Amino acid sequence: MKRSRVHDHTHVAASAPVAPPDHSHAIAPGQPHLHEHSAHAQRVPHEAGPAQILNASGICAGYFGRDVLDDVSFTVDRADFVGIIGPNGSGKSTLLKVIAGLHPLQCGSLSLFGRPAQSLARARIGYVPQIETVNWSFPVSALDVVLMGRYARVGLFRRPHKADRDAALAALDEVGMGGRADAQISQLSGGQQQRIFVARALVQQPELLLLDEPIAGVDATSQHAIFTLLEERQLHGMTIIATTHDLSCVASWFDKVLCLNHHVIAYGPPDSVLNEKTLSATYGSHVLVIPQTHGAPVG
Repeated sequence: MKRSRVHDHTHVAASAPVAPPDHSHAIAPGQPHLHEHSAHAQRVPHEAGPAQILNASGICAGYFGRDVLDDVSFTVDRADFVGIIGPNGSGKSTLLKVIAGLHPLQCGSLSLFGRPAQSLARARIGYVPQIETVNWSFPVSALDVVLMGRYARVGLFRRPHKADRDAALAALDEVGMGGRADAQISQLSGGQQQRIFVARALVQQPELLLLDEPIAGVDATSQHAIFTLLEERQLHGMTIIATTHDLSCVASWFDKVLCLNHHVIAYGPPDSVLNEKTLSATYGSHVLVIPQTHGAPVG
């Protein structure tokens, strides 16, 4: 059973370059949200498969001859919810792209689902990019964006079937956007756009979901809704890896934290990773960890 995520918060205050914690993920009493916390829910049994979903061993990757990832090694087990933290330019996005098969390895090895990553079609992986990397002016509806997640099943040049459309509509409902299926993606807010991209990944029915800064620039209601939805999927056996700059959400939602600054600084449960020494090594500045209980700082 997971620990309770309702009152188990660790907040991080830091001098530059680490910003003070953003508490916007908390939902005020009476504020609307899409899902209730499943903090005490038991994980639903999933289909048999390798217990270890990902094994990265000494991987290196970079751009134009410059290493961004250097000798990165870590493992992820099935149904883990892993957060990746680190300063800008530390390799967080590159690591997700390597796992998703969107950026090549320069050295080391990566296995997924017990097999070398190079031999996989990657259809079992869902990927949500940073919203600022997307051309939102493209004239396409929210439903069309979500249907793109079915192309691996129906083929790029085939028309989606009714079952694909029904699955896309169900995914939109799941993220609270069922009423905006026909809206142009450019007309939606940043939080709504992010929900649409989460729905596009979910409609693939991936076993491993990768999200790059899923709550960056997103309103508090959408932050809570996205993380609660991800937790529910995790409880049903999905493995999730997400990057974030919001350190205040790390202890609240993630089972494991990977502190990354070109190489792995630390990896483990938040309780063992979120300390002044590790975070100072990750961000290169003095970091003070302030535990918080029931909303009141201690000490």
